[in-house]
Amino acid sequence: MKKIAFLVAFMICAGTLSAQKVMSPEQLISLNRVSAVGLTKDHQNLIYRVSKVDLKTDSKTSKTYMIPVKGGTPELISDYKDLIHNRLISPDGKSELISKEVKVEKVYGKDYYKDVPKSNMMIYNNLNYRHWDTWEDGKYSHVFIKTGNNETDIMPNEPYDCPQKPFGGSEDYLWSPDGKKVLYVSKKTYGVAYAVSTNTDIYEYNIETKETKNLTAYNRGYDVAPAFSSNGEMAWLQMKRDGYEADKNDITVRRHGKDINLTRNWDGTVNSFKWSEKGDKIFFVAPVLGTVQLFEIGISASAMPKQITNGQFDVSGIVGQVGNTMLVSRRDMNHAPEIYIVNLKNGKMQQLTHENDAIYDSLVLGKIEKRITKTTDGKDLLSWVIYPPNFDPNKKYPTLLYCQGGPQGALSQFYSYRWNFQLMAANGYIIIAPNRRGMPGYGVEWNEQISKDYGGQNMKDYLSAIDDLAKEPYVDNERIGAVGASYGGYSIYFLASIHNNRFKTFIAHDGIFNEKSMYGTTEEIFFVNWDLGGAYWEKDNKAAQKSYTLFNPIEHVEKWNTPILIIQGGKDYRVPIGQGLQAFQAAQLRGIKSRLLYFPEENHWVLDYQNSLVWHREFYRWLKETL
Repeated sequence: MKKIAFLVAFMICAGTLSAQKVMSPEQLISLNRVSAVGLTKDHQNLIYRVSKVDLKTDSKTSKTYMIPVKGGTPELISDYKDLIHNRLISPDGKSELISKEVKVEKVYGKDYYKDVPKSNMMIYNNLNYRHWDTWEDGKYSHVFIKTGNNETDIMPNEPYDCPQKPFGGSEDYLWSPDGKKVLYVSKKTYGVAYAVSTNTDIYEYNIETKETKNLTAYNRGYDVAPAFSSNGEMAWLQMKRDGYEADKNDITVRRHGKDINLTRNWDGTVNSFKWSEKGDKIFFVAPVLGTVQLFEIGISASAMPKQITNGQFDVSGIVGQVGNTMLVSRRDMNHAPEIYIVNLKNGKMQQLTHENDAIYDSLVLGKIEKRITKTTDGKDLLSWVIYPPNFDPNKKYPTLLYCQGGPQGALSQFYSYRWNFQLMAANGYIIIAPNRRGMPGYGVEWNEQISKDYGGQNMKDYLSAIDDLAKEPYVDNERIGAVGASYGGYSIYFLASIHNNRFKTFIAHDGIFNEKSMYGTTEEIFFVNWDLGGAYWEKDNKAAQKSYTLFNPIEHVEKWNTPILIIQGGKDYRVPIGQGLQAFQAAQLRGIKSRLLYFPEENHWVLDYQNSLVWHREFYRWLKETL
């Protein structure tokens, strides 16, 4: 009996110890990554994919599963093409829409001179000569109608793309309900006009006449994501202002030849949408108060959105409707995405896939709380505060201010495989992530305030948030750091000159350091035109000159006095390599402890899995050295 009692006690103790594990970089990268493929044709089952990274081989493998939408045990399947509706197949089943690269322009020396077939030098006469992480090679993505062995290019000889680069996919083209037309999204501007514009339109190609018509010519901003209802009505996402990539995103519906902006009078912005089964309403997801939630709206000019879900999580995507339920992807700061079932009547949610439950059950997770701080102009600033696992308020903890990118990126309940708050907390840090000015979810005015004011009110918001948290007895005021990427990287470079010794260390990833050279080397000029106010040579442009002087980090380097880790991707053409190199060189020449992490093959992100692991190890090595 004593042996049995001892064994039971040991097992209980062992179980308790195993539950005290915390997240590691290796485990984070190796989590099961769940993505929905779609509902089966009878809407009785969900097809979903689970991808898993093998760090040893630096590769990812995927498996596909089917599970009843009412729950049950997933079934591993090898082929699903006949199980789900393929929107790229024509209604009569005879043709398919495909996308192919088509050589339209000469670029390489060998294109011009046939006697130098190995010449890879490039000749450009116009912008855009490179985009995101790729140099333009004269090829453009075109949509083709494939019928048997015949393929018809519906964009012959056009120097325009569909899908849109760099992030467009098959959602950029579709059949009309009668199968007589093809609709597609394209930005049909060229050269400088392309680089300074966001004027993307929806085009209609008539298969019989081979004529193309612009369906949204009246609108000067983005028109994307067209989709038809079961009643044959078209809806799409629309931004009004040309050159403003973070404009309010509205749902527009074309009914009886008239366009209705459904969300015009709603003080929010839409991420994505899906028609209801009956075509009488639209479901959409949108940021709200530091989260992303599911909404519905009727099809009329007077309709107003109704919020369906509510909680400390993100509804990151809509899969599809099954009667009075909706399948969605859901995540939060402690959990990677899984598929959930939403009751459309009361918003209650039930988890359908459980691919990472066993992993999370073996971990002790940190607590996440909302914190409200009064800003310098009297507004309520919501921040997410993430505490270390087994947090003890009687102890003191090093603390990190997290600076979000975008700059108009929502700081919601996202789950990142790199900027992962759970992992930061597992390493013993408290993190505060403020929803500073420039973030959606708090109304259009809050979201737009940051443009042309990069170093202004939102910097005050950052400092208000960290100063407020620093009053807590469990924050070690001698061990506070700040970290961020993209606009968050810019934030670090700027905070380094104004922080008045609040911070003991900084980490900046792919941030803007010199706004003049940024303007001269970035590829989407519309972004810097809108957010910085224009070109640096426009001496009479007060907004631009304020950006290039008062708000330009390089102009204030003499005030830097704090260790800084600088991370830069070699193929980042949005915030090009010179930004990180200039910042590192400035820090080194000023005698400031600094380190450069250079990823020659990475773009604005870190996509290689082993590179990602090194990123994490260096991130925490730097914090241990300096904080």
